[in-house]
Amino acid sequence: MPINRHSLHAIFSTTLATTISTAMLAFTLPAMANPDPSDWQSVVAEAEGQTVYWNAWGGEARTNAYIEWVAQQVDARYGIELVHVKLGDTSEAVSRVLAEKQAGNDNTGSVDMVWINGENFAAMKNNDLLFGPWSDSLPNYPLTDPDNTPAVRYDWTIPIDGLESPWSSSQVVFYYDTALVEEHPNNMPELLDWAAQNPGEFTYPQVPNFLGNAFITQALLELGEDTRIFYQPMQAEDFDAATEPLWAYLDELHPHLWRSGRAFPSNSADLRSLMGDSEISIALSFSTTEASGAIANYELPDTVRSYVHDSGMIGNMSFMAIPYNAEHKAGAMVVANYLMSPEAQAEKQDPEVWGSNTVLAMEQLTAEERALFDNIDLGIATLPPKELGEVLGQPHPSWVDALAEAWQERYVN
Repeated sequence: MPINRHSLHAIFSTTLATTISTAMLAFTLPAMANPDPSDWQSVVAEAEGQTVYWNAWGGEARTNAYIEWVAQQVDARYGIELVHVKLGDTSEAVSRVLAEKQAGNDNTGSVDMVWINGENFAAMKNNDLLFGPWSDSLPNYPLTDPDNTPAVRYDWTIPIDGLESPWSSSQVVFYYDTALVEEHPNNMPELLDWAAQNPGEFTYPQVPNFLGNAFITQALLELGEDTRIFYQPMQAEDFDAATEPLWAYLDELHPHLWRSGRAFPSNSADLRSLMGDSEISIALSFSTTEASGAIANYELPDTVRSYVHDSGMIGNMSFMAIPYNAEHKAGAMVVANYLMSPEAQAEKQDPEVWGSNTVLAMEQLTAEERALFDNIDLGIATLPPKELGEVLGQPHPSWVDALAEAWQERYVN
C-alpha cells in the first residue's frame, strides 16, 4: 500500500495552524460506549445495519474489485454496507483522523477502518489515534497461529498490541520476460551489471511509492555490511555511513534505467504496463502471484516468469486498523474478521482475482478449509513457496522515512 512520508512528517511534526472554534467544540457529542470484542455476538448484532467506511488505496483495479466482492459478502452475511473510500495515499486518512481529534470529534469519525502499513501504524499508535485492543479477540484471529507467527504481532518491528488485524501477506519478487532475458540477475550487484549491459530495460517506481520504497530497502539490506542497525530506531548520526552503499549503488544504476533514470513509473500498475508493452524486460512486484495474474488477464505475455534474489526478499503483512473515534467500530471489526476467513483469504489469493498471499496458517484450518487453497491455480509465473527463499523483515519505520526523504532530495528535488 502506498504512502507519502513527507505527508506523514508534516502531519505529525508540524503544529496544526487551524484554530478550532468554540462553536465547533460545542457540536461534540457525548462519549459513547465502545463495543466489546470479547462479546462477539453483541458485536455482530450491533454491526447489522451499519455503514462502514473503509479507507484503502484505490490505485489497483484488481484490489478494488476484490474490495467490491468483500462488500457484497458482508452485506449478504451481516447486513453491513461497506463503502470503499479510495485513497491515493494512506496519509490522507491519517490526517483526517488527526484533524478530527484536534476538533474534539472523539465519537463520530469519518474513517471506520483503514488499510494501514508500518509507518502509518507507528504514527497513529504514537499519537493515540487507534481503537483497541480488539484484534486478538476476533474469532478468526487464531487461524493465523499468532503464537508461532511473529509477523502477525509486529508491524515493521512495532508491537501491534491488539490494535490492528492482519489481512494480507506480501513478498517482493522480480519478474522477467524469458523471451528477452536469457539469464536473470541473482542479486543487486548482478542487477547493476545486467542493467549496464541492457540499458533502459529495467526500472522501479518512484519513491515514496510503496514498491519503489521496497526496491531501495531491498538494495539497502543486500548492500549493507551489518543490517541489524536498520531494525532499531534510526539515530541521525548513523544515517550517512549506513546508507552510503545504497546511494553509491543507485547513482551508478540510474543512468542505465528506463528513460535513463530521469523519470520513474508511478506504481506497480504502470510498471506492469511497461513490461506488457516490452519497454522493459525485468520488473518487480510486492505480490508473488502478480505476474501470473497479469498473464491470465492478458496484461503480460505468457513468457514472463518470477524469480528472487539469493539472499532473500523483503516481505511483510498488511493490516487493518480502526481509528479511536470511528463511528462504526462494530461493523469494522466484523469486516476485519471476515477478511481473515478462509473463504475471503482463498478468494484473495487467486491470481485471477488479486493474487495476494494468505495470512492464515494451513495447519490451523480444517481439511475442507485447506482445500480452498489447494484448489487455487497459482499460475505459470508463480514460484512455489519452497522457492521463495528467506523473507527479509521491514526495517524500523524511522529508517524508511529518512530513506524516502533522502531519495527525494537526491533524485527529484
